[in-house]
Amino acid sequence: MTKNVAALDPWPDLPLEAWKDTYATLHMWTQIVGKTCLALAPPQNHWWHIAFRVTARGLATGPMPYGSRTLDAEFDFIEHELVLRTSEGAAEKIALRPRSVAEFYRAYLAALKQLDVHVKLWPVPVEVEHPIRFPEDETHASYDPEYANRHWRILVQADDVLRRFRAPFLGKCSPVHFFWGSFDLAVTRFSGRRAPERPGADRMTQEAYSHEVISAGFWAGSGAVQEAAFYAYAAPEPAGLRDLVPQPSSVYYHPPMGIFILPYAAVRTATSPVDALLAFLQSTYDAAADLAHWDRNALERPAPSVAPPPVAPTRR
Repeated sequence: MTKNVAALDPWPDLPLEAWKDTYATLHMWTQIVGKTCLALAPPQNHWWHIAFRVTARGLATGPMPYGSRTLDAEFDFIEHELVLRTSEGAAEKIALRPRSVAEFYRAYLAALKQLDVHVKLWPVPVEVEHPIRFPEDETHASYDPEYANRHWRILVQADDVLRRFRAPFLGKCSPVHFFWGSFDLAVTRFSGRRAPERPGADRMTQEAYSHEVISAGFWAGSGAVQEAAFYAYAAPEPAGLRDLVPQPSSVYYHPPMGIFILPYAAVRTATSPVDALLAFLQSTYDAAADLAHWDRNALERPAPSVAPPPVAPTRR
C-alpha cells in the first residue's frame, strides 16, 4: 500500500504533551534495534557505527555484517512497520502499533530468528532515568502513528538543513545521523585537536568527546526542556560563549545543560524555517569556533550555492 503524503505539512506541530507516551515507547523500540548495531556493526570512532540515518520512509540502521551476509533494519513511519532485511532477499516485518516494549522485544527476537540471525543483545536501555530491562518493560506501550509520522517529517527537514550546513566544512565531521540513546539528530564538527579528558566520564562519553567538537542537532525534548528544539554546543566550551547572543532572537542558553536552544516552535512559525535554522547553526558555530581559536581558514571553504528543489509539474 502506498500512501500520499505530499500534501502534509513538512514542519508539523509536535507538542511534547501530545505524544510523550508514544515518544517514550518509540525511544525504547529504537534502542532495541540500536543494540543490534552495537553488537554487529564494525566499530567507528565516536560511536558513529551505532547511529541511524533518516530515510525517505523513516529511520534505518546501516548495513550490519553477519558472517557472509548483511542485515539492516528500517522503521517505516509511513506504513508503520519495522522492516528487517538480509542480503539474501529475506525480510521480516513487525507492525508498529500500541504494544509494550516487552512484547516488541519478543517480536524482534523472533524476527531475527526467522532470518537465521543469532545475536546477543544487551537488554538494558541507556540514557534514560529509571531504565527498565526490555523483557520486563510493560510500562511503555503507546504508539500514535500520527505523531510518530510528524516526528519523522521534522527529521527529514532537519536532516536536509544539517546536510547543507555540513557541506562547506573541510575538517573531520560526522555524518548527519540519529542517536537512539539520546533520541536526537546530530552533526558534529571537529577542530582536529584532542580535548582534555573528562574525569569520571564513562567509556561512551570519553570516546564521544575525545576531541574538540562543535555539535548541533534536533531533539524532541524531555527533562529540563519540555519542548522540541534545535540545539548547539561546544565541548569543551570556550570562555565567553554563553554570554553571546546567536540568531534568531528566540535562541536562549540553557546553563545546566551547557547548550544553546532554539525552540522548534520558533522555527516552524518563521517566515522561512530553513533560513531561521541555518542562521542558528551558523551563528553558534561562528561564535564557538572563533572563541576556541579553531583554524577556520584550513577547516572551511565558501558555502556552495544550493539550487532550490525541483517542483513537480502541475497536472492538467
